[in-house]
Amino acid sequence: MDTSAGYAMVAVPAGHVTLSDRRTRRSWSVELAPYRLAAFPVTQALYAEITGLRPSGPHGDRLPVEGVSWWDAVRFCNALSRRDGFTPAYGTEGTYGIGADDDESVAWDTSADGYRLPTEAEWEHACRAGTTGAHYGPLDDIAWYRANSDERIHEVGGKQPNAWGLYDMLGNVWDWCWDVYDAEVYGSYRVLRGGGWFDEHWSCRASARRRSHPTYRVDDVGFRIARSGTS
Repeated sequence: MDTSAGYAMVAVPAGHVTLSDRRTRRSWSVELAPYRLAAFPVTQALYAEITGLRPSGPHGDRLPVEGVSWWDAVRFCNALSRRDGFTPAYGTEGTYGIGADDDESVAWDTSADGYRLPTEAEWEHACRAGTTGAHYGPLDDIAWYRANSDERIHEVGGKQPNAWGLYDMLGNVWDWCWDVYDAEVYGSYRVLRGGGWFDEHWSCRASARRRSHPTYRVDDVGFRIARSGTS
């Protein structure tokens, strides 16, 4: 685990994962190269350090940032990349800038070494950490969800990590992913993964998929950062 930048990034090995969608009863397999994924969701302290903003409430430095849109998350990734001397991953029409929230032309430069959102395949591969069941451990031990959260958000890292050292992959806050959910049916809606503090157990599964408009902001949706490669 690399903590040199003040936040922990975990090296995730190459592999493959089979995704499935209950609505369409479709499944598909994805091969993955090695990448790095943050051990924790982005915290309010880190978000404020990079953006100067505290959109969440209740406030707490070690609480996950929430009340952030998909657009907020990709802008944060670019800003953190610039701060740390990496090439930003996201841009429009060949630039590193992000346009208005309704700009459909945002693109991911897959050659960039900067921070980004994980794809949903990367997210599920990392969440499972070699397991095949609905959860990577007993749910009460690994996740804050409706049955044990007192219907509130909790500080990151308060539950047990998975075998690869990733915390809060299930419960606490949903994670925005890069992917469009189903462009033909839902347009620009993006994928959410992991379940949140207000969700029942059936939403806190490694395979569970949710969708939302990229401008959506709510108190149980946050994100975690990824980087391509292992350096």
